[in-house]
Amino acid sequence: MASIILLVKQTEDDEKVIYRFGPNERKMGLIEMNKVKESVKELEPVQVEGVSPSFYFNKAAQRLVRCLFREGGKFPERTTCES
Repeated sequence: MASIILLVKQTEDDEKVIYRFGPNERKMGLIEMNKVKESVKELEPVQVEGVSPSFYFNKAAQRLVRCLFREGGKFPERTTCES
């Protein structure tokens, strides 16, 4: 079964970007990418019955790392990742 993870930007400055992320806009957590330290942390986990919260975090983190390194630090207002 394929899954889509939605990421919606909340805030961005020179140091960090914060996104809401999850399977849809009703069930979302918060994730932060520190652009200076090149690190990602989960601020609020996604709570979906039968799915590990780390599943959504790991996929969203991979997408943000791709934005930082492969897309030249461009963080879109909305994006998705599929698995």
